[in-house]
Amino acid sequence: MGRARPAHPARPACYDQCVALDERDFFNSRNETRTDQLNCPRCKRINDYQMRWVVRTKKDRIPPGADERDRALYAKLRDYMIRVDDAVTCKTCGKKFDIPSQHSMVFIEKGGSAPGPGKGAAAMVQGGDDDDSRFNR
Repeated sequence: MGRARPAHPARPACYDQCVALDERDFFNSRNETRTDQLNCPRCKRINDYQMRWVVRTKKDRIPPGADERDRALYAKLRDYMIRVDDAVTCKTCGKKFDIPSQHSMVFIEKGGSAPGPGKGAAAMVQGGDDDDSRFNR
């Protein structure tokens, strides 16, 4: 009457070794809280707000199991930060507003630490696009 379905599809014998490396294999991640000045669009007041960021720094050596494509990608990688919070609540009027989206991911400049409080995200960004990197999409 009914056909039995196979329990599991066939998997290649080298499943664990053939999987491409993930972004987490190339970076160390840590959470940080930073302060930045934002302007409330409703009451037009400027206040300091705490925002959560994930800071990803490139590992000092390439992970084991990398192929030639992974080695080429590793050579092009840069340290960067991703903002976790998308909205904050105004300290003056109490209304919630969105943080500008152009500051949601920023590259960290080489040779220095990430900018501290009061510095805009534009100070963190380096010029140039990297179309070949699968992590910058």
